[in-house]
Amino acid sequence: VEVHAGAQDLIAMLPKDALTKTMVRQAIDALNAVSASLERLKAEMQALAAQLPEYPVVMEMYGVGESLGPQLMAEIGDVRRFERKQSLVAFAGIDPAPSESGDYCSRSNRTTKRGSPYLRKTLFNIMKVHLQRAPADEPVFQFLDKKRAEGKPYYVYMTAAGNKFLRRYYGKVMAYFSTLEGLPPVDMDSTGLHHAE
Repeated sequence: VEVHAGAQDLIAMLPKDALTKTMVRQAIDALNAVSASLERLKAEMQALAAQLPEYPVVMEMYGVGESLGPQLMAEIGDVRRFERKQSLVAFAGIDPAPSESGDYCSRSNRTTKRGSPYLRKTLFNIMKVHLQRAPADEPVFQFLDKKRAEGKPYYVYMTAAGNKFLRRYYGKVMAYFSTLEGLPPVDMDSTGLHHAE
């Protein structure tokens, strides 16, 4: 709507001949085809993700929607393959890198970034949803807002909040799994519905 409103104030610089009209129509058709293809892919992602046992729990988490939810589950895979929360955080590459030498121990380190860049991007997008909507009663946003109020740089508080979100994800999904019966055994090589598949 904003693009259309802005376009109405612009002066067309293209000639009004048949060739130009054909080119514009072809560009519109191509854009519509890409949009329709994207919607089909989203629907397929939803259908595949809905088959996972953790789907209802993950989709209830704040900031996770129809696009980000399946992405998150695909990148994490079977959460049971991680022994503890810290393992999942390390897999995402948002754990602080160790910096120790003798008696020296750094208290502020960069993240390792050794894990999945796709998972980090998905987490970052989820944190952007938290920032945009600012849900005052949501624990992850409260933590993010606290770090922001402390004067932490943008990427620092976004990464810290992503770290907290992943820990909550692990806790919620593992608690839900403990209530289910007949789950298949953990496949340690499984990465769920990975982006490359």
